[in-house]
Amino acid sequence: MTSTAYSRSSKLPGGGPERRLPPRLMRSLTSKIEPKKLGVGLVAGCCLALLTYASLAKLFAIYSPVFASTANTSALMQNAPPTSSKPSVLETETIPPQETLGGGDSADPVDPREVPAGSEEPGLPEAAVTRKDMAGSDEPGLPARKDDGDNAAAEPTNKPTAAAAEDKKEGDDGNGGQGKMTCDENGVDEGFPYARPTVCELSGDVRVSPKQKTVYLVNPSGAGGFDESGEKRLRPYARKDDFLMPGVTEVTVKSVLSAAVAPKCTKHHAVPAVVFSIAGYTDNFFHDMVDAMVPLFLTTAHLKGEVQLLITNYKPWWVQKYTPLLRKMSLHDVINFDAEDADDVHCFPAGAFVGLYRDRDLILSPHPTRNLRNLTMVDFNRFMRGALALPRDRPAVLGEAPGMRPRMLIISRAGTRRLLNLDEVAAAADKLGFNVTSAEAGADVPAFAAQVNAADVLVGVHGAGLANVVFLPTEAVVVQIVPWGKMDWMATNFYARPAAGMELRYLEYYVGEEETSLKDKYPREHAVFRDPMSLHTQGWQALAQTIMKQDVAVNLTRFRPVLLQALDKLQQ
Repeated sequence: MTSTAYSRSSKLPGGGPERRLPPRLMRSLTSKIEPKKLGVGLVAGCCLALLTYASLAKLFAIYSPVFASTANTSALMQNAPPTSSKPSVLETETIPPQETLGGGDSADPVDPREVPAGSEEPGLPEAAVTRKDMAGSDEPGLPARKDDGDNAAAEPTNKPTAAAAEDKKEGDDGNGGQGKMTCDENGVDEGFPYARPTVCELSGDVRVSPKQKTVYLVNPSGAGGFDESGEKRLRPYARKDDFLMPGVTEVTVKSVLSAAVAPKCTKHHAVPAVVFSIAGYTDNFFHDMVDAMVPLFLTTAHLKGEVQLLITNYKPWWVQKYTPLLRKMSLHDVINFDAEDADDVHCFPAGAFVGLYRDRDLILSPHPTRNLRNLTMVDFNRFMRGALALPRDRPAVLGEAPGMRPRMLIISRAGTRRLLNLDEVAAAADKLGFNVTSAEAGADVPAFAAQVNAADVLVGVHGAGLANVVFLPTEAVVVQIVPWGKMDWMATNFYARPAAGMELRYLEYYVGEEETSLKDKYPREHAVFRDPMSLHTQGWQALAQTIMKQDVAVNLTRFRPVLLQALDKLQQ
């Protein structure tokens, strides 16, 4: 019995009588029609094979471990990019044919068999996959992954998707938006009471929103020392002092998975950023140097001015005061981090520093993280002289020219720790052969720096004014007059050791009980004379109210040998 399920009807449509053609005519028509049918059949067969292949590919994609948990599975199954112009979570990129993208350790290759790129088939646009889609592939036989450096230089043959192109325009750093943050949190310095604050260095796509006090880092891996919410909070003042830190603006570094969820750039910068604070003890010249200028130099010197400074706790008068030095630090106008327009988002594909590296006060030593380039205070002083166009790199040498009198500058003070017999000291120095002037440091930094640089010997009572040693010629002489009250540690660490690091010649003179104005204020049985160290142990406030409020009148008989030593050092 023969089945008729697939047999053709023996009658033509319409139910009319069957009309047979003559054999010769039928053979003629058949010879003309059969090749066309054959071609149509081949095309139909190819289409059927393609549809079968596509169905199998969809089934495999559904059950493939590579795509099982991705947010864009449906888009990948259709071999098309996501419908939105930018992805909602992860940055998208196109895959070059027969190549894989190098996205760092977190990015694994994708089998080109699964997502064919560059297809010529109509209606099948080039595939776009996310970094998450590329992660965790265990498929055997995949080509080796390239390094980030290779990927940055590679030119994909496929055109990027609209989302990828927009992300690239937004500030892609050349490695697919992969960011990195490393922080120096080694704040403890044994033997030094002032801990260093945390400093973080960011590389990759960095976006700064002053209004939100936030620095965004496009960081698909999420690594880098962030907390559970993907943030790290810092107060970028270069002295970790519990008393003043609450007054320092807090800056948040926020890790975001892709450029799509970071704020859009409104201003683009081709140089790295440095975000730091001038809160705290600034407007004291010593702290202006040790908490701002030296740390800025240590952090940015290698950039040779190609850096953008963003200042929190902005003080217009402070910026004005140090404009010549800031101009030398950066070739770009300083940005007020506190008064930026609400819509401004500054983008820095070259990276950023949040906070400033620092060493001890007026000291720079080699260090594997904060001073990789082995910068010294000699380098800093040379930088300062260059910033203010100070002409002298070396002091006068005694006896080098007939009748030459070495120049001495005595720093005067109008507040505490005044040198009460300054005129007598100047007269004594003049008799010994010095050309003596005296002046008080003021707001005009370049003018006073020029006076200091013109001196061969600088004399001053312990205090902020002595920090002007940064403008002295190398190998000049510094004389520190140390007040009464066990000031040894402060004298040594704030000026004696720094002077050595600056290659200056250092002398000091310790004031006795009869040379301090404290003798007129306290009885000799008071702790200020009997046990000065007990005042030090009570903290800065107790010290500031007693020992630091004295004036001095040096004994000229005792002081004269120090002046003679200064002359000797100028002959060396």
